[in-house]
Amino acid sequence: MRRLGLGLVAALLFAVLAPATVISATKAAAPAVSADQRKAGMAAAPALAQAAGLPCQVTDARFVGKSEDRKAKTTVDFYEVACQQGMGYVLQSPAGGTPSAFTCVEADTVPEGAKAASLPCILPANLDPKAAVAQALAKQNVQCAPEAVRGIGQSKSGTYMEIACQGGVGYILVASVPFDMGKPIQAQNCLNFDDGGGNIKCILTPAASRLAVVDGYVASSKVACTVKERRFVGTATDNANFFEVACQEGKGYILKVAADGVVAPPVECARAQAILGGCQLTDARQAETEQAGLYTRLAKAAGTACTVTKYAVFPSPAGQDVVELVCSEGTGGVGVFKTAGKSEVLDCGHALVAGYKCGLNKAGSGYDALTADLKKLNPTTTCVVSNSRLAAKTAKGTLLLEVACADGLKGYMVEYNPSPVSAVSSTGCVFAGNCKLPGNT
Repeated sequence: MRRLGLGLVAALLFAVLAPATVISATKAAAPAVSADQRKAGMAAAPALAQAAGLPCQVTDARFVGKSEDRKAKTTVDFYEVACQQGMGYVLQSPAGGTPSAFTCVEADTVPEGAKAASLPCILPANLDPKAAVAQALAKQNVQCAPEAVRGIGQSKSGTYMEIACQGGVGYILVASVPFDMGKPIQAQNCLNFDDGGGNIKCILTPAASRLAVVDGYVASSKVACTVKERRFVGTATDNANFFEVACQEGKGYILKVAADGVVAPPVECARAQAILGGCQLTDARQAETEQAGLYTRLAKAAGTACTVTKYAVFPSPAGQDVVELVCSEGTGGVGVFKTAGKSEVLDCGHALVAGYKCGLNKAGSGYDALTADLKKLNPTTTCVVSNSRLAAKTAKGTLLLEVACADGLKGYMVEYNPSPVSAVSSTGCVFAGNCKLPGNT
């Protein structure tokens, strides 16, 4: 199982389960419930449901029958109950013992090798337990319209079900024993179990169909990718699923899909090294080299000679690609590459004014440009900029950048227009106030 968080289902693959392993078939018309069955059920079942610890206000019940073991001299009574809210149950009440319960999903599941379920639920309110399953999934913010469900079984601490959703996605539902909608419920993508070695598997839909849903995620993300290969990467603690795709066009992507089906902007393999181990279907090193070459060309088109040797991508607004660039020429900065409009490469000093702080380039990169701005505004100054910080935004929309001087004398508060970045004025920290850099206070 690929699980990226802790504390979710470490023991799930090795749970000892009661046998219930075959897909549920569509029910035939349910047999009628006799008045005597209903009378006997309503007389006994409410107290038994309470004794079994069920979260059930019984609205309908029937006596199913009795099982006797003459050698062991034991008898077990069976009842079906419908509840005001949530799932219906089948109760088994051994004479002189504590009653137990299993859900109608489990009751309706055909045991392996059998032709029909032995104790199916037939009360009108229990004929379609998928509605209760849908409620359980909704509690986890999981987008799923159940097409089929089956009971897998119970361990000492968990009730396990498989759910097949419209569109091909499948889940393993892990709930309490007895099943209680008011207690924690986990919904885990079937893809986590497809290559595991445990005894829990998803069988309602083929594994290939479950993975094929990634094609729809790619299409909704609107990247240019004809999917060639797909890989399930894993599930995060917030139930978001990660996928890798390799494209016919040569590129590859990592996609994050939230539990509710919302697809985050795909991350190219060239930038995805830090995401869950990066890409495996696409040569990430080659992709990174190709991407560096692309940024070199974009920087040149923006009027900057920069042979990119390393880069890092900033979160970017729509229509822009904002990237810190390290150049073999010894310079560097932040490229703001626009799909529409003029692109530019800002040195690290001016990038701070635009809201981007360099982290890959050497400390102090861009200070020469700030020094040049300061000398242009104050021709007689001897200040060589040695430090800077973004101080404030003014009421008129300009930005104040505080700079310190290498000679230790008090520095300046420099006012900048943010777009395009240009120095407007400067005020010495002796008069400006709000200066906080060492040497300026």
